Amino acid sequence: MSWFKRNKAGISTATENKKEAPDGMWNKCPNCKKPLLNSEQIENKYVCQYCDYHIRIGSAAYFSILFDDNRFTELFENLSSGDPLTFADTKPYPVRLADSQAKTGLKDAIRCGHGKMEGKDVVIACMDFNFIGGSMGSVVGEKIARSIDYCLEHKIPFMLISKSGGARMMEAAFSLMQMAKTSAKLALLAKAKIPYVCLLTDPTTGGVTASYAMLGDINIAEPGALIGFAGPRVIKETIKKDLPKGFQTSEFVLEHGFLDFIVDRRNLKAKVAAYLRLVYA
Repeated sequence: MSWFKRNKAGISTATENKKEAPDGMWNKCPNCKKPLLNSEQIENKYVCQYCDYHIRIGSAAYFSILFDDNRFTELFENLSSGDPLTFADTKPYPVRLADSQAKTGLKDAIRCGHGKMEGKDVVIACMDFNFIGGSMGSVVGEKIARSIDYCLEHKIPFMLISKSGGARMMEAAFSLMQMAKTSAKLALLAKAKIPYVCLLTDPTTGGVTASYAMLGDINIAEPGALIGFAGPRVIKETIKKDLPKGFQTSEFVLEHGFLDFIVDRRNLKAKVAAYLRLVYA
């Protein structure tokens, strides 16, 4: 019965003959820790099929989900931040920008595109957390402002997907000025009666939450997203009280009236398209 039993203990395959799974084929769900096949993740819109956890994704994935056949024209793609303050922390700001650009393949923390969603024109601006924590700098504010001008010129609805740690400290007041700048531009969009849809994803915090992320004609969020201004530790130390369970999750924010509804990413395109058909035929 030697064919049925192993004659030698252990595995004797030489190291050079061992087969490894290709990089990027498998990932692990951050919530339930179960292995996820990359092709299945794409098919399931990057939502875990076991626990429905919404995995963090960037602008490329959101554009593929929302734009018809993933066809769109990128807007203002060559804008890049300057260094008005000659800022340096552990490294000079221009070096940090260059490192992030090389690592992510992005120019800055937001991309804007014009395409069709279920046959209707729409401009989508999507933030990328992988680029310096999705921080809001002068380029982020400028791209949003120019996208709004583009929507005003062409009478197209505007959708913004927020995913950010807040204002970019390396640009100091220049970053904070983007809050007022984008809010003023959004007021023009509202005056023209052109819809603005804001999707809040994990995480949306700081000055982004305090400005354009909460100014949508309709504010929606993904399940379980972290949404807030200051961090829980700072708030707890300030008010000297324990925070309620689930504090700063999208479900908590919805319960307290700051969101219109929470949408599963697999239904996102259909929901947004239906809303735009209702309010902007």
